[in-house]
Amino acid sequence: MEQIQSLSESLGMGSSWFYQLVIILGLTLGGHIVARVMLSRLLLHARQTTTFWDDALLKAIRKPLVLLIWLMGMAWSATVIHELSSAPILAAVPAIRDVLIIVLLAWTVVRFIKQVERQLLKTDLTGKKTDATTITAIGRLLRISVIIVTVLVVMQTLGYSISGLLAFGGIGGIAIGFAAKDMLANFFGGLMIYLDRPFKVGDWIKSPDKQIEGYVQYIGWRQTEILTFEKRPLYVPNATFASISVENPSRMENRRIKETIGLRYQDAKVVSPILEEVRAYLDANEAIDKNKIVMVNFTTFGPSSLDFFIYCFTCTTDWKIYHREKEAVLLKVLEIIHRHGADVAYPTTTLDLPGKEVLPE
Repeated sequence: MEQIQSLSESLGMGSSWFYQLVIILGLTLGGHIVARVMLSRLLLHARQTTTFWDDALLKAIRKPLVLLIWLMGMAWSATVIHELSSAPILAAVPAIRDVLIIVLLAWTVVRFIKQVERQLLKTDLTGKKTDATTITAIGRLLRISVIIVTVLVVMQTLGYSISGLLAFGGIGGIAIGFAAKDMLANFFGGLMIYLDRPFKVGDWIKSPDKQIEGYVQYIGWRQTEILTFEKRPLYVPNATFASISVENPSRMENRRIKETIGLRYQDAKVVSPILEEVRAYLDANEAIDKNKIVMVNFTTFGPSSLDFFIYCFTCTTDWKIYHREKEAVLLKVLEIIHRHGADVAYPTTTLDLPGKEVLPE
């Protein structure tokens, strides 16, 4: 206590400052405890509701609110000391306090965006499959926007004029745009991918315009990573997708069976019953989608065969299951052909000699 009094005298302060700091510290500690208890109870109540917005908000403000309470207590203490001692270094406390409050508010918003992003990735709100790629991209864009706005507000709080900075940014942006047009094209290309969603992470895509085919591994702001079927990573600039056609087989509804089968000319009498039995088989096959077109028709007189085609769609889109079902269909068609005493034709040539000439031995 004597040391505190001697320090007070050396700084030109009375002994009352110590008691004021103790009171401020007590109030700060009490506010800290009250805030934690209230937030815990509110969070417990929020978890019982069906919406997740209140959970995300309470989780986001928990740590920033506690730090804000201690920040206000420290700033109040510094103000008391500054009024009693007039120390020059403590004159900057109000500005530092304002900057830290802005930073805490920005941190709260960023935490809230992260909490909402996590909940959206876990929860299906619209009845459709959650698009993780779009949610992650929007969350990242919002966080970047919050950080940029926070930096500008902090500069304005510290007394810097941001109007000149914005004007310089407009002029500099034109120069940077010419110098980094490819980078900007890739950025906006990535933005269009996030907004239009022609594909997402995990989709199988291919382009008829370029040799691009594989599974999407990652969509960045500059390039998209694709894992080819040879298990080689392929990095495609996002601007490329603005000028090419992209096919997304992952979103197909069915897989198609389209086969042309030729019968021998000597089996012409059984072509009609073979076609009827094949149609009946496809109509009874549960693996074939009856909501799509199913066709079995004689098409043409080929050079060495009577051709008919099968055109239908399977219910599955799985590559492995599709080939198994297609195999079953083709084997069944072959069985039907053989049951009627016919066979599949192969290229043949018939040599017709005029008359009955006998070649000499």
